[in-house]
Amino acid sequence: MTKDSSRAPGRPRRLRAALVLSAVGLLAVAGAVVLPGSASAATTLGASAAEQGGRYFGTAVAVNKLNDSAYTTILNREFNQVTAENEMKIDALQPQQGQFNFGNGDRLVQHARSRGMQVRGHTLAWHSQQPGWMQNMSGTTLRNAMLNHVTQVATHYRGQIAWWDVVNEAFQDGSSGARRDSNLQRTGNDWIEAAFRAARQADPNAQLCYNDYNIDNWTDAKTQAVYRMVQDFKNRGVPIDCVGLQSHFTGGSNYPGNYRTTLSSFAALGVDVHITELDIRNAPSDAYRNVVNDCLAVSRCKGITVWGIRDSDSWRSNESPLLFDGNGNKKAAYNAVLTALNSGNPGGGDPTPAPTTPAPGGCTATITPGQVWGDRYNTSVTVSGASTWSVVVVITAPQRISATWSGNPTWDGSGNVMTMRSNGSGNTFGFTTMMNGNSSARPQIRSCTVG
Repeated sequence: MTKDSSRAPGRPRRLRAALVLSAVGLLAVAGAVVLPGSASAATTLGASAAEQGGRYFGTAVAVNKLNDSAYTTILNREFNQVTAENEMKIDALQPQQGQFNFGNGDRLVQHARSRGMQVRGHTLAWHSQQPGWMQNMSGTTLRNAMLNHVTQVATHYRGQIAWWDVVNEAFQDGSSGARRDSNLQRTGNDWIEAAFRAARQADPNAQLCYNDYNIDNWTDAKTQAVYRMVQDFKNRGVPIDCVGLQSHFTGGSNYPGNYRTTLSSFAALGVDVHITELDIRNAPSDAYRNVVNDCLAVSRCKGITVWGIRDSDSWRSNESPLLFDGNGNKKAAYNAVLTALNSGNPGGGDPTPAPTTPAPGGCTATITPGQVWGDRYNTSVTVSGASTWSVVVVITAPQRISATWSGNPTWDGSGNVMTMRSNGSGNTFGFTTMMNGNSSARPQIRSCTVG
């Protein structure tokens, strides 16, 4: 996403230890104060998110505003993650073919990392904001230029970027669920896969994400199309670690009631989910609160990034969509977000994941929670669309499956991924999971295949 007026809005540990007084000043810098024998809620967005399972609450940053003291005061106080608004896009980093300009990107990374903030790289491959030289390319020449850009940029920032938006906005809007017709798409349908493989080779430790807008509503064709791509990538071993939902909402009514289902359904594929570019017209407190609560309810939702700090910094500034007004004052939505973060997970763990969506000729697996005891719980899974099947279930460590029924199970080397195959006992199988100290996580379905 960028400040581009041609695009319509909408398109787009918890510390609980008692500390001696001499340590209070240090902790206050992080946004929380804990006095001896007491516990206190965090007072900034990033600090509070970090208490919720090490999540982040971040913002998009424009490097030219780092000289604005009012801007940087809020940035440094409130956030523990940053995304470059424009400085890491293709036209900014490689304005002339083979001539890379890392100056502004490096400045942002240095500012963030010197303050303990994580950095999201945005974006390696995109149909938009390409420099002129790339716009004039096609076919194999363009494919090679794209892959070289991915490799050179990811290599330059190796070890400094936590997540890369490897590919951005590759699907079109509407009911078709089709790929966007772009110069990159016309190099071959495998261009997205090729970009992810190049990024993994260049920076093996960065988390690799697909990022898009209007994939918030679970029932939308575009959401389902992206879901099927991620499912395919996971099944074939294409290196993808996360999905980013931009979540540019036009208002409270644009926040979909099934948003949590979308988050949990992507997570059930075995990828993390991120809310990457959040802004909501007129900043309604309820919509912001709902987004935070939905993220907290899904264990693989790793964090939220708002697309700008003050309303005056927003690409949608006339809609007042952010948590701080143009003067840097906290808005009601800010208080709603901080309260939701400090309240922790409102749902006591992941909600029941939506059933997996079958690929053509595939099957569907639906989880039903069972009885819960103090140290363990039961789960059943019902398969439809096939009489012989194989279902992959993922468990969050240190939890372990202690018993199974009505299926033939095998495990991977970690013991966290179980493949259950039909054994003639019907289409419902079950298992018991020992919590081992983790009472909030719940199993996720990665895939369901016939045979």
